[in-house]
Amino acid sequence: MNAMSQKNTITEKAVDIVEICPAQELLKLLSGKWKPEIFQLAIASDLRFNKLLRQIEGTNKQSLAIALKELVAAGLLDKVVVRQKPLHIAYSLTEKGKSLIPVFRQLEQIAVTL
Repeated sequence: MNAMSQKNTITEKAVDIVEICPAQELLKLLSGKWKPEIFQLAIASDLRFNKLLRQIEGTNKQSLAIALKELVAAGLLDKVVVRQKPLHIAYSLTEKGKSLIPVFRQLEQIAVTL
């Protein structure tokens, strides 16, 4: 099997998995290093990068920046540059993100019972 046909087979398998379990894409969006913690904190209030570094134990600038970037790209967080002194960036849940709060809460409840 050549590389191109192997790649097509892998892509077809990925499409089949998504068709079998549509929730898989949602779980991917909310999983990953620091994303659940970030999402949980965003439910409570707007977020600032340096505050997140202090709130989430064990995180570092690079991994936090990547997680925030992915959540923004997925449309779950808005990134807003606040042009006040000191200049800072605030993150807040989008409408899409807010629509996932009940799902996230349900996952939390299930996790507690496991």
